[in-house]
Amino acid sequence: VQLQASGGGLYQAGDSLRLSCVASGDTVSRYHIGWFRQAPGKEREFVAVITNNGGSEYYAKSVQGRFTISKANTKDTVWLQMDSLKPEDTAVYYCAAPTRAFVLSSGAKDHAFWGQGTLVTVSS
Repeated sequence: VQLQASGGGLYQAGDSLRLSCVASGDTVSRYHIGWFRQAPGKEREFVAVITNNGGSEYYAKSVQGRFTISKANTKDTVWLQMDSLKPEDTAVYYCAAPTRAFVLSSGAKDHAFWGQGTLVTVSS
């Protein structure tokens, strides 16, 4: 599975943006794609995940109600819509796929496939 994330940039508190993750590979349809983020000096943390068929979504409490994860009908693109941005959302955002197909996990250690990361900076 190959993943490529894009869409980061510099924003102000209260702004919105949408990150994109393009997934490719013969078996990509078997994977639940998630978003993680890593702020300077902190551990990488779970943000959101969507099941491979797009039927279910799960979020970290810190972004619940502000972020929305979705995927294209073709299932090769996953988006993270980020609304009401806060300075504490500043981080490098990564899309990721788990080590094994059909595994649904919020743990970074369970993911072997990572996009290159895209930096989101939110100023107050």
